[in-house]
Amino acid sequence: MKTMLRWTVLLFPLALCAQWPTYPTTHPALTAPAPKTAEGKPDFTGIWRNSQPARLGDFGDRIPTRDPNAEPTGLELFGDIGTNMKGGLPLQPWAAELKKKRMADFSKDNPDAHCLPMGNMQFHTHPQPRKMVQTRDLLVILYEGNAGIRQIFMDGRPLPLNDAEPWWYGYSTGEWDGDTLVVETAGFRDDVWLDINGSPLTSAGKMIERFRRPTFGNLEIEITVDDLKAYTKPWTVTVKQTIILDAEMIEFICAENERDVRHMTGK
Repeated sequence: MKTMLRWTVLLFPLALCAQWPTYPTTHPALTAPAPKTAEGKPDFTGIWRNSQPARLGDFGDRIPTRDPNAEPTGLELFGDIGTNMKGGLPLQPWAAELKKKRMADFSKDNPDAHCLPMGNMQFHTHPQPRKMVQTRDLLVILYEGNAGIRQIFMDGRPLPLNDAEPWWYGYSTGEWDGDTLVVETAGFRDDVWLDINGSPLTSAGKMIERFRRPTFGNLEIEITVDDLKAYTKPWTVTVKQTIILDAEMIEFICAENERDVRHMTGK
């Protein structure tokens, strides 16, 4: 029974059974230089997915062939974000106990399992794709998973001070450092899950992401989490994503005809 419940939580958000018709377009090789905007900056526009092959769910021909020589990111799908860290994440004692409890309950309270917005880190490693739409002053990320929408403001505005409204995705501003987009995010809710195992992020946390597009087909995001309420020191991981070509994201209405939550009992 425990095994069945575990799979219920993991599979619930992956119910993909359709896709838009293929629409072939002309595009360069995946190893070609990244496209540039009119301002001469890398253009992140496109549909992206976690670089590791999906173990759960089937994305059909929307996924380009992965380079067999590519190094693993250590953040495959729903994996623990501390997998490749020596000693694991530097959790504060209370945060370690909370994560232990969440795992013992088979992640039944993960927002993803309840059709609620996921944390930015969990979205970065999620198997469902995301579309980036970039303008000079704004980067919008549309997530297929749970139909999430995130805005990154690049018009020079500062992060709001003492914002009374906590956000699922936080409040994000970005600026260019050469060809790297540096995004700073704060103003999170106090109950964010960073991964399927329940690594926490609190309202005191701040996230810094460095977006790079080294080639046409590849995206790298270096993420630093600074949350001394939940962790003993800041820590950094890198995720890698691959472009999806000749396709579009599908409509994903997570809560429609939902019948799983009533059966999620953890232990």
